[in-house]
Amino acid sequence: MTRRSHAHIACLVCVIGFFLPIVAHAAYTPLTYRYAHFLFEIDPDDHPAWHSTEERWTHNGQPFRAPAALRVDGDALSALPEGVGRTSVFAWDSGAIRATIDLQIAKLLDREPGSVIIRKDGDTVTFEGVGMLGRKVNVAEAAKLTVEALQRGISDITLPVSELQPQITIQDADLQDSGIQEVLAVGESDYRGSPQNRQHNIETGLSKFNGHIVPQGTVFSFDTVLGPVNQSTGYRKELVIQGDKTLPDYGGGLCQVSTTAYRGVWEYGFPIQDRVNHSYSVRYYFPQGTDATIYPPYKDVKFVNDSPGDLLIQTYSEDGRAYFIYYGTRDARETSVMGPYTWGTEAPPPDREERTTDIPPGTTRKVGERVPGVKAGWLRVIRNENDQETKEQYISVYEARPRFTQIGVTEEELNPPPTLPVSAPVVQQKEPAVQSWFGKLKRTRR
Repeated sequence: MTRRSHAHIACLVCVIGFFLPIVAHAAYTPLTYRYAHFLFEIDPDDHPAWHSTEERWTHNGQPFRAPAALRVDGDALSALPEGVGRTSVFAWDSGAIRATIDLQIAKLLDREPGSVIIRKDGDTVTFEGVGMLGRKVNVAEAAKLTVEALQRGISDITLPVSELQPQITIQDADLQDSGIQEVLAVGESDYRGSPQNRQHNIETGLSKFNGHIVPQGTVFSFDTVLGPVNQSTGYRKELVIQGDKTLPDYGGGLCQVSTTAYRGVWEYGFPIQDRVNHSYSVRYYFPQGTDATIYPPYKDVKFVNDSPGDLLIQTYSEDGRAYFIYYGTRDARETSVMGPYTWGTEAPPPDREERTTDIPPGTTRKVGERVPGVKAGWLRVIRNENDQETKEQYISVYEARPRFTQIGVTEEELNPPPTLPVSAPVVQQKEPAVQSWFGKLKRTRR
C-alpha cells in the first residue's frame, strides 16, 4: 500500500488554497498530520521556534544573491552599493519544524519491522515471533510539506511514511502455495485504560482469530470466526451497549477486536460488505468513523478477500494496543483514506433517571454518560493497476446521549397497589308507613 507524500486540503470537496500574508505574528490554523487512521495535530502558534527571519537582497528591485563581502553583520554596516537593497523578512525554520515532528509524531509512529517464522502443525497455524510491519516517518520531507502548507494556507498534511516488510520465514509448502508471503496490512487500535475485565475479553477475543485463514475469493465473517460469547467460552462481564443503556454483559470489549480487524482490511482496500458504527461515540475508537461494532448474530463485520491469494491472520496485543496482521500477496492497488469530516454536532440531552428493581433499593447505578452526538464521514479512494479510481463514502451517525442514572426501589415502590375511591356515606331516610309496607310486599313477591 503506497502512501502518497503530499499536502492536501481536508474536506470532501476540494477547496482552493490561498496564500497567507507573510507576517511574523499571524494566527495560524492548527495543522493536521495524517497516516491511515492516525491523526496528529500541531499548532504553529505553540511553537515560536518555528518563526525565524532571513535576509532578502534585491538589485534594482529584483532578487539577487549578494556576494559574501556584503553579507556581513555588525553594529556598523558599510553603505550598500547603489541600487542594492537588504531587508529582513519572516521565514519558517525548517530545523525547528523537523525537531517538533520528530518528537510529537515520528517517535510515536516509527517502529522496527518484526520477524516471524510461520508453520503448520496439522490444521493449526503457529507463529514464532510477530511479523509486524515496520514504519519510518520521513521527517525532513514532512517538514518541507509543513512549510509549503503554511505558505499556501493548507491545514491538512499526509505524512510521508515508508512501510518496511518484516522478516518472514514460511516453513509450510501449503501456505507458500496459497500466497502467504508478505504483510498486506495491519489493523491497530488502542485500549489503554480499559478495566481489567475488558482487557481480558479483548485478549480472549483476539486469540479466536490467531492463525485463521481467509481463502481467496471468500467472504470473511467476524461473528462466524468469533463463535459463541458467554461464560463457558472464557468471557467475563463488562460494559456492553444495550439499547439506551450501557450495562455489564459477557464479552464487553469485543468491539475493540472487531474494530481492529476492520481497520486493517478497510485501509488496504478490501471490499467491505458489512460494518456498523456504535450507536454513540466511544473514546477507545478514536478517530470517529473508524469503529466497527459487533453483537452476534445481529451485527457483524464482513469483507471479501479479493487479493491474489489467501489471507492469514496473526493477532497480537502489547501495552494496551491490539493488532491484526494480515499476510498474503499484495496487488497493485493503492488506497488512501481521508477523514473524519464531522458535522451535525448535537449537545447531550438533559440528564435522565429511572426507578428500577434491578439493583438494591436505596442504591444508584450509572448506565449512561453524557456524550454529544455527531456525524462523521470518511472518503476511501482506491486506485487499481490501470490507474482507475474508486471513491467510497463511509458515514457514521453517533447519537447524543444523556447521563442516565438508575435508582433502586422496592417492587411496592415501583408498582404500588391500586387505591380504591372513597365512597360517600349512605344516609338512610325513614319512609312513610304505606311506602314501607309496599316495599315489603314487592320483596316478598319475588
